[in-house]
Amino acid sequence: MHASEDAESLLANRPYPRWQSWFAVAGKRRFIVVISFGALASLLGLSVFRSAWIPNQHSVIPVAEAISEASTISNSSINLSSFVDPLGPAANLLGPPTPNFRDNLRADRKYITSWISAGWTNDVMTYINLIYLAIITDRIPVIAMFIPSHVQAAPNVDFGLVFDVPRLRKALNIPVLEWHEVKDRNSEEVDEIGCWNTWEAVKESEDHPRQSRVTDHLKLDISYTKAPSWIKVIPKYEHDQHSYFWSLAALAFPETRAANLVPPRESPDHHVLLPPDEQMLCYDYMYYVCANQPYEMEFDYSPAWRFVGQHLHWSPRIEQLAYQYVRRTLGTLEDETIPPWIAIHVRRGDFEVYCSDGPIGCYASLDVIARRVDEVKAELLQRKGISVDHIIMTSDERDTAWWDEVKGKGWYAVDHSQTADLLGPWFPVFIDAAIQSLGAGFVGTDGSTMSMIARRRVESWTDGAVRIFKWGQPDSDDH
Repeated sequence: MHASEDAESLLANRPYPRWQSWFAVAGKRRFIVVISFGALASLLGLSVFRSAWIPNQHSVIPVAEAISEASTISNSSINLSSFVDPLGPAANLLGPPTPNFRDNLRADRKYITSWISAGWTNDVMTYINLIYLAIITDRIPVIAMFIPSHVQAAPNVDFGLVFDVPRLRKALNIPVLEWHEVKDRNSEEVDEIGCWNTWEAVKESEDHPRQSRVTDHLKLDISYTKAPSWIKVIPKYEHDQHSYFWSLAALAFPETRAANLVPPRESPDHHVLLPPDEQMLCYDYMYYVCANQPYEMEFDYSPAWRFVGQHLHWSPRIEQLAYQYVRRTLGTLEDETIPPWIAIHVRRGDFEVYCSDGPIGCYASLDVIARRVDEVKAELLQRKGISVDHIIMTSDERDTAWWDEVKGKGWYAVDHSQTADLLGPWFPVFIDAAIQSLGAGFVGTDGSTMSMIARRRVESWTDGAVRIFKWGQPDSDDH
């Protein structure tokens, strides 16, 4: 039963008081006044009661209903033109995007930004880290686009096309902006800016900041200042590049910033020498950042995940596409309820470099994965009373014989044969990631950040059952 149905049934079954004896004494005028007042109070009470339940329905409202409701509101007689979201761009910038980003910044606001330089899931984690650093430094995060790395011949994609930014703002109760809202995406103006170079501070073998093509697209000419070596989590350890959130945060404040300024590196285009910007604070790379230990998003205490990542939901478009693909994959008709499913993510492809004797015996077999699937099914039945019969496989594996084995187990494969042509080359990745995260359970690949993030989402969003299988040797996942 839905929460709203619960509320209505509770109110409907509430016993009425006995008014008859009171009515015998009261006059007609008092009766009308009291009834009017009682009706008004009941309506207000019902409104308050229902509003206490409705937020909990957000994640289960079908996308079609959400779109229908939104269009109904916009077409009503209510005038929303004067409403300004205090967390949106209109309240936190001077106006529409400008040719030079600095012309759009409010003097009474401070901002923070950074760039991406890895595969897509790692880039998502980088932006999560950026937003968390924005929270602890009391600044407004400005998020750039996604640029292709593993996805070949693909255009850049706005952060807000993939993720629900208005919902994120509301959940975090802070402004979150995108670069295209600040600077005109078609501008040819080159902006000079000073930023912190963290990469050289945490990776002693490098003599330059972390490079990113994002800054080329944003037309930024950056003069970098090397961050102090004390930001590094494990000093002088060449195999790790992590810094602490609060070490980076300290550089955002005047005293620590001033005490650690060194001569900056000349910018590549205009050859300017600039200290780190104080209004638009920027760092070259923020994937390798933690609060307590390296790669801590693997752990349930991760503050970046708890305070930011779990609130980063799919945009309505991506979520709707994911459900459409699940329907098509499972053969579920439009007027039927989609049954619960368990998603599997098997990463193979580029992981073969870790298999010294070849993939046979290195990659986990489907029988090993099936054992983990059975564990998830058993937990869902025992803990939540959910019986799951539908298993959806997602993978970068291209071997058709392997996929035949998948289907031989009665599992389903998502058909992306036309997805890239119809929607664009990014969308097979986006849709698979959404399918992985929206199921009742999940089984993923050890060492894959895509699996790790899917596991986190299922745990946070549906309280689902999750397992990660190990690989590398034939007995790696024995347990």
